[in-house]
Formats: sequence, C-alpha cells, structure tokens
Amino acid sequence: MNDKAPTVVLVHGAFAESASWNGVIERLHGAGVDVVAAANPLRSVAGDAAYLRDVIGGLDGPVLLVGHSYGGMVITEAGADNPNVIGLVYVAAFAPDSGESAFQISTLHPGSTLGEALSAYPVSTGGNELAIRLDAYPGQFAADLPLPVAGKMARTQRPVTEYALREGLPTSTPAWRTVPSWFVLAGLDRNIPVAVQRDLATRADARGVREIEGASHAIAVSCPDEVAEMILEALAASAVTDAA
Repeated sequence: MNDKAPTVVLVHGAFAESASWNGVIERLHGAGVDVVAAANPLRSVAGDAAYLRDVIGGLDGPVLLVGHSYGGMVITEAGADNPNVIGLVYVAAFAPDSGESAFQISTLHPGSTLGEALSAYPVSTGGNELAIRLDAYPGQFAADLPLPVAGKMARTQRPVTEYALREGLPTSTPAWRTVPSWFVLAGLDRNIPVAVQRDLATRADARGVREIEGASHAIAVSCPDEVAEMILEALAASAVTDAA
C-alpha cells in the first residue's frame, strides 16, 4: 500500500487555460487535497501527453488525472500503462479509444456548434491554429456564466492546433480501459454534445457519473462545487482500492 496521499493533476482543454480550474482548486485545497494545474501545450495529443507524463514523473506518489474537454484526450494517452495513475476524472471531456480524434468524437451525435464559432490562422510551424471568436465565445463556451467572466475567459483562451483536434489517440490501450474513471457531464454543452458525453461514460464503464443540467462547456468554472465533489469521490474510492 502506498502511504502517500494522491496528487490531483488538472488538465485544461482547448480555448481555456489553467486558471479555469481556480474554483475547483480552492475547494480541493479546503478538503486538504494537493493539486497541480498543468499547462496543456495544445499542440498535439502525443506531444501534450508526453509533457503531462513529465509532470506526473516529477510528483511524489500516486496521481489522479482530471481532464476537461480536449484535456480528456491528453489524460487518456498519458495515463496509459502508467503505474502512478490511480484514477481518471473526465469533466465535459473526450474519452477516446485508440485512433479516435476529438473532431471525430464530437460528431457522434448532433448538437456541436463549435465549428461555426472558430477562427483559424496559419502558424509558422505549419498548419492552422484555432480559437473561438471573441463575439461567439460567451454563447458557445460559457453560456451559464456572467458575461464579464465569459469575456475575460475569451481573452485569455489558449488556442489549439487543428492537428491536435484531428490526431487520433496514439496508444492501443487507452487509460480508461485499465484505470477506474468518473465523469461529470455538462447538460447544455455546445462543444461536446451531452449525448456524446453519456456514450463515452457508458463505454468506459464509469464508476460514477454526474450530469449537471444547464451546465455549459465551461463547467469547471460555473459548477466548481459539483466538479470538486466528483474528484473527491474518485479520491475516496481510489483510497479504498489502494488499501485493499
């Protein structure tokens, strides 16, 4: 049995940044949980996961990975065959199988309006980078947040490469196949339709699922209590498993 308490590693997705976890961090710290919010490069699934594995390797003891949106792609890859990872929490997130991309998964059910909200521009390293237009961001990403908050998020969003969203999951053994998972679903998500999120949770045989009615894609910002509660549930379940 590992006596070291797990560290929660929070991984943001596209069009967000590490501060989007601030409310969740505050609540986890209040419960005595050690937390790291990783800065997701948003360049490629393989490269972003390699960076996250470096973050995990620099921590002492077991890790619970939490991914939002595209961050779910990254934790699924980084957690594969990683003995330090004891659990996965998907927060309005992709939970891909081998070879599946974020773009592919988001179209499994109708309802995503992300494509029409994006602006694209070339980058010097090749390909295009994507961002949500400032005028579209509040309604597309953060419809349940006050407009001033959504506006700040729009202006601090981290763009993602088109390649990252089109790259299939590299590993043949996605982490959710061998590591316990929990899901928080956003009922009014306009990026990843909630029907898609439900299917992913079912496929992963999730230990716990909580759907928040009326929640936007920015669920970690608008519903930090509920997200933190699911993380604490996952930690408690993982502690019981570890003790056994």
